[in-house]
Amino acid sequence: MTTTESAADAVKNGRSGKTKPSSDTSSYTAADIQVLEGLEAVRRRPGMYIGSTDSRGLHHLIYEIVDNAIDEAMAGYCDTITIEIEPDGHVSVTDNGRGIPVDKHSKTGLSAVETVLTVLHAGGKFGGGGYKVSGGLHGVGASVVNALSSDLEVEVRQKGARWTQSYSVGVPTSKLQKSGTVPAKETGTTIRFLPNADTFETLDYDFDTLTSRFREMAYLTKGIRIHFIDRRVQPVPREMTYYFDSGVEAYVRYINRDKGTLHGDPIYVNEERDGVMVEIALQYNATFGETVNSFANCIKTIDGGSHLTGFRSALTSVLNDHARKNKILKESDPNLSGDDVREGLAAIISVKLGEPQFEGQTKTRLGNPEVKGIVQSVFASKLGQALEENPQIARKVLDKALTAARAREAARKARDLVQRKGVLEGSTLPGKLSDCSEQDPELSELYLVEGDSAGGSAKSARDRRTQAILPLRGKIINVEKARLDKMLAHEEIRTIITALGTGFGEDYNSEKLRYHKIIIMTDADVDGAHIRTLLLTFFFRFMPQLIADGYMFIAQPPLYSATRGRNVTWLFTEADREKFLAENDGARFNFQRYKGLGEMNPEQLWETTMDPERRSLLQVEVHDAAEADDLFTRLMGDEVAPRRTFIMSNALQATIDA
Repeated sequence: MTTTESAADAVKNGRSGKTKPSSDTSSYTAADIQVLEGLEAVRRRPGMYIGSTDSRGLHHLIYEIVDNAIDEAMAGYCDTITIEIEPDGHVSVTDNGRGIPVDKHSKTGLSAVETVLTVLHAGGKFGGGGYKVSGGLHGVGASVVNALSSDLEVEVRQKGARWTQSYSVGVPTSKLQKSGTVPAKETGTTIRFLPNADTFETLDYDFDTLTSRFREMAYLTKGIRIHFIDRRVQPVPREMTYYFDSGVEAYVRYINRDKGTLHGDPIYVNEERDGVMVEIALQYNATFGETVNSFANCIKTIDGGSHLTGFRSALTSVLNDHARKNKILKESDPNLSGDDVREGLAAIISVKLGEPQFEGQTKTRLGNPEVKGIVQSVFASKLGQALEENPQIARKVLDKALTAARAREAARKARDLVQRKGVLEGSTLPGKLSDCSEQDPELSELYLVEGDSAGGSAKSARDRRTQAILPLRGKIINVEKARLDKMLAHEEIRTIITALGTGFGEDYNSEKLRYHKIIIMTDADVDGAHIRTLLLTFFFRFMPQLIADGYMFIAQPPLYSATRGRNVTWLFTEADREKFLAENDGARFNFQRYKGLGEMNPEQLWETTMDPERRSLLQVEVHDAAEADDLFTRLMGDEVAPRRTFIMSNALQATIDA
């Protein structure tokens, strides 16, 4: 989980006006209809092709080129991929596959290289035998990267020759030409590009984000070696190499490395049926969460799809059948639910097929209906066999599921106490909540404030029309270590859920959210940091959509005030203080360190932390759900060793005083 600084326009008092369009349509003619040729559509509307022009879109450029190399690996022609970020921001991706064909394309009249790099929906993945299985099925990846790069160079090595060509924003600046010789056995493609600064909001690649994706690719493609070099760090570059013989089995072990597994080796399934390769690995751990990642042709399907549905159906039915057959469930007992059997589950579902039906260029969901039945049949057969051959594993898994079922029933009763029907239906808000008068959620914000004392100051400081205050007493329960029924028995958790109005978990309904800014405001000390982490853990586990929608923020109260006479300067970080001292060397100021919000009077709290025109907020974002899940498990789970390792590794970066 990461936070990024947002603008100080958090809440505007009033609604933005809209200009009424003119009723005169006589000037709207055929001449107003634009036809965008070639890659112009990509340059004009990049978000349609890469999702966004922020850091996610920037990283997506690399993924598109690497995905093409992975396709070569899945076809059996590539075993090494090297990605390099140069000091000036150029990125090169090199593979030892077959190399893009250099002969002339019959339809375009251009070389195949230029066709692939300049024509949308052109590639070797639409049939014709180029690829049996691939992830880049739309034929727009390389051409989109070309269109959105200020310069791009391609090098193809095949048949003992080296071929090169250069481009600028998708337009060739040279012809494809033979530029040298290579050993006869040396083949492959190198694409080197520099993203266009006029298109992207940032050109700063994140090393951890990229390594996470490359590690994932290596897990999903047995035998591929991915070497990543970041030369922006001088004088010694950062490097990572990934290679896994056991593929998705190793992936599951990696997910569970700090979670305490219930059984030794993962259960592994690998079978091809009706042209669909199904590969699944699963292993249960001691936590209460579920970590299931699904992939189609090595593309992560974050919204699931038919393969995930088939997996879940098989898992639930097979475990229930086994429990009935072995008298673990009595005839009068209800079946275990899907939630029950997935508690503590870590699993990877990977399918590879010739004609996947993805939703959109970003490929977030697999739609092929036939895949559901294939995955369900293959997995049910293999899982049933594994349970019969390993009765001890089956018993441990079913005991955990039965405990989850009992907790679920207790939680159902507790849930009824906190689920709101909605503000308009007359439900009662928590008594400790000082609500705002504004009814529009877009203009309303809720401060979650540490302690009654700070809550009192915030209530006096706030703008009563748009700002609601909910004081929290003490530290909330650590939901990473508690089952659902225990969580719902905690008063502060129930109060938060009731105040927001959305429900939680699978019942979460974003349309009922009463505030579009949820702001965590805690003291700038260790206890405040702990409370903030506990709250973020709760929201990430039970209201992740709230974070994904961009509604979660962290307030930034000042650490210091520097007073001289009647002039007060607020300093929000240690770096601010050091800079202030350097700029005012020799001048005398009275410095005050604020560890608690209650140390500021309401006027100071408003001026520094709550005034939308002057405050600074951090917006909470999740760029990689798997990495965030892993981080919360390490920091908030039962295992002490991973937490100690994290603290020791990051202690020097801490900014919180003891």
